[in-house]
Amino acid sequence: QVQLAESGGGSVQAGGSLILSCVVSGNVSTYCMGWFRQAPGKEREGIAFIDSDGGTTYADSVKGRFTISKDNVMNTLYLQMSDLKSEDTAMYHCAVPDRWRVCYLGVIERTDFGYWGQGTQVTVSS
Repeated sequence: QVQLAESGGGSVQAGGSLILSCVVSGNVSTYCMGWFRQAPGKEREGIAFIDSDGGTTYADSVKGRFTISKDNVMNTLYLQMSDLKSEDTAMYHCAVPDRWRVCYLGVIERTDFGYWGQGTQVTVSS
């Protein structure tokens, strides 16, 4: 059984930082791993992806402020977030695809990700 478990969310003031973690367990290929977020009333959006070689892509909204990384030994995905803004307030989910696609934002679709964590809430106050 595949499980993804996020942690690290919380409340922070604008300009602050947080590090999210996602532990992946079970028999699943992690050739591609991603972070998504969903704000109230908005669609879930992909914000950062990392492939098996460590190649990364980011949404424009987080580029330069967020960094995605992974620990292959610990099967853990990270999202380092800095210079947080109120518009970063959302539920953050990690996800792994259930089919092969090029692991690149704009190529792989949200619907290609078949395994999801429950999410961790990030709230940024201005």
